[in-house]
Amino acid sequence: MENRIDIQKLEPGAYKAMYALEDFLRNSRLSKTHLELIKIRASQINGCAFCLNMHTSDALKQGETMQRIFLLNAWKETELFTEEEKVILAITEEVTLISQNGLSDKTYREAVKLLDENYIAQAIMAVVTINAWNRMAISTKKPIG
Repeated sequence: MENRIDIQKLEPGAYKAMYALEDFLRNSRLSKTHLELIKIRASQINGCAFCLNMHTSDALKQGETMQRIFLLNAWKETELFTEEEKVILAITEEVTLISQNGLSDKTYREAVKLLDENYIAQAIMAVVTINAWNRMAISTKKPIG
């Protein structure tokens, strides 16, 4: 793979701003499980090998099962995920694929039934943040490891 620019070295202020979002998310009420599911699912959709490697490893360290990670791409067809996790994953997919339809009214209404507005806002910010990381890693061909 060809070497590309290293944004972290060239524009450390940009990375500092991204890490501020990560600090916000780490200190938010989002559960570690929800946060990692968001990061893994968005990274699957975007095809970000760097982020998939990082966040599947992080999830396993936090106690996530391999079975749930393996089946995350097919979460709608399994009973392995809670109703809250399913709405979080729907938000992740719809916000990641924003140009298709955006966050649907159906998903939003379901989220409001299960989660409070602050939690929904934090979930959306988590999706936005991992999508930014995915785009940086893919555009710069950030190597795994």
